[in-house]
Amino acid sequence: MRLPLNIAVGRRNVHPFQTSHSGNALFKAASRAMIGNPISRMSRHYSSDNSSAQSPPPWTQHRLNATRLGKTDDEQLPKSSSKVRRAYIALGSNLGDRVGMIETACKKMSERGIKVRRTSGLWETEPMYVLEQENFINGACEVETSLPPLALLDELQAIENDMGRKKIIDKGPRNIDLDVLLYESEVVNHPRLQIPHAGMLEREFVLRPLAELIPSQPLTPKAPWKLTQDYLNELPPSTSPLSTITPLGPTNTSLHALKANRQTQVMAILNITPDSFSDGGVHYHNDLSGIISDFISNGASIIDVGGQSSAPGTPDVTAEVEIKRVLPVIEQIRSLPAGKDITISIDTYRSSVAEAAVNAGADIINDVSAGQLDPEMLSTMARLGKTVCLMHMRGTPATMTKLTNYEPAGLIPTIAKELLERVSEAEAAGIRRWRIILDPGIGFAKTADQNLEILRRMDELREWPGLQGIPWLLGSSRKGFIGKITGAVKPAERAWGTAATVAAAVQGGADIVRVHDVKEMAQVAKMSDAIWRY
Repeated sequence: MRLPLNIAVGRRNVHPFQTSHSGNALFKAASRAMIGNPISRMSRHYSSDNSSAQSPPPWTQHRLNATRLGKTDDEQLPKSSSKVRRAYIALGSNLGDRVGMIETACKKMSERGIKVRRTSGLWETEPMYVLEQENFINGACEVETSLPPLALLDELQAIENDMGRKKIIDKGPRNIDLDVLLYESEVVNHPRLQIPHAGMLEREFVLRPLAELIPSQPLTPKAPWKLTQDYLNELPPSTSPLSTITPLGPTNTSLHALKANRQTQVMAILNITPDSFSDGGVHYHNDLSGIISDFISNGASIIDVGGQSSAPGTPDVTAEVEIKRVLPVIEQIRSLPAGKDITISIDTYRSSVAEAAVNAGADIINDVSAGQLDPEMLSTMARLGKTVCLMHMRGTPATMTKLTNYEPAGLIPTIAKELLERVSEAEAAGIRRWRIILDPGIGFAKTADQNLEILRRMDELREWPGLQGIPWLLGSSRKGFIGKITGAVKPAERAWGTAATVAAAVQGGADIVRVHDVKEMAQVAKMSDAIWRY
């Protein structure tokens, strides 16, 4: 059966079961999903699709323009097609480098002409059927292909074989698992393939990533009014709640943004500049081995290296100068015994600097502009395949102080909307959702009162539809609003005020805190974890 599925046309989404007949009005299935409202008024997980959703008209009788592919010989099914079709593929792994396996599979799909358009986050799940095995990582991706269903299945199985999958027992351990969940609107009932995928309506590890991609889409012609989000909402509460997983450094360290007892990660700031607002010149032209070792021994799990100040009024340096500043430091970190396994972040908004830093050993690209200041940045991030941090900022460091009007919607809704746009742009460039970290941008195009509002309302940003499951970084260390409130004129004297903001960040759900005073703030984070994350 063919059911007209959700086809993206520019920025407009056409409802999967929206049909047009001569003389008849368009039909839209009713939805209980409330896209665009804070999660306090919802019960599960929504997509990064930030298109507006209006209340649909009531359900009416209509004829589904559909074709069913029944149980039949292979030769009765189409072998090829010139038309590009949209399909949704389940991704899974529980052996070896699980994230790496899934990323390799996505790359191989693209190499075979199966274009990966968007991905869900990756969700760590306990095994369901054969319990004596490692936890799975599950996700989903939206692809475009000219292959018909069985040919698509053949390609996916060929990828599994290329990657060395061996099926020893049914539903047992596997290094890679690729399944066709949906293929446009087709219903396929064939000995080799069932579409919609059999059993997916009862499996949270399938529905949850699928709901990130298509929360408002019907999944079966048996209930065209019932949407992905509805099936997810109806599942019984899990005894082991799922969490997203975001890979970080060289030793398979990861963030688990939805785990209640997760540990806050401390990111140490290492500015190799003469003009940073807080510590300009402190680390410039100095031997850093002792400082780096102290960062690590005092509790930093990430070191953020920067060679260009983003303080208002500071001049730009060239990319060549920035590279000359940061590369020796990254190499020095990696050369130290304690730095071999530490996660390194490069703080830059230039694609050439990001690429040079990654080639030297950096694991994260931390861009204060979220790709807005260099047209090559997002595509470079996608090609490099590293985890990225996208910060909320308006304008440039030189103009941002004049761009603090967040009316009429207000601060938090506007930040959420603008970050949703950044996430959509990143996904369109090929950055995987499981590789994204967000930063609300304290001190960037924000007044002192707005910085405080972010700290008070961080939980709302974390739970905003389309942003759920993505980890957050918060950087308030020594910033001007702390000095304004406490009277500490010198940035180096703002540690006590910073401590209060770090505690607030942990309470609000931040996964990473970016700080100058590593020893002190690591203790604040540890104590805050003990209070709020247990």
